[in-house]
Amino acid sequence: MESFIFYACAAVAEIAGCYAFWACFRMSKSPYWLIAGLISLVIFAFLLTRVESVEAGRAYSVYGGIYILFAVLWMWGAEGVRPDRWDIFGLTLCLAGAAVIFLAPHRG
Repeated sequence: MESFIFYACAAVAEIAGCYAFWACFRMSKSPYWLIAGLISLVIFAFLLTRVESVEAGRAYSVYGGIYILFAVLWMWGAEGVRPDRWDIFGLTLCLAGAAVIFLAPHRG
């Protein structure tokens, strides 16, 4: 459960950081948004090191599914775009794959 909390917080930090860059370059927001974006991306990188995994690649693989979940939630909550059935189907596939990687009895 602790890993999921770190994954979730990392996803929010990464999405917020990337959105700050999006806002600056695509929505003509102030360049000061880039400072907040950089700070958020540093926090994201730190949080991802806190998950319970010996292998970075495995941690990143699982994170990919969590990231997609939070990106869809961001689209819905922050941008007001409701996910359609294809978004939900794709998200389900990604979460299933992440769950297999996360829960499988890996050697070592």
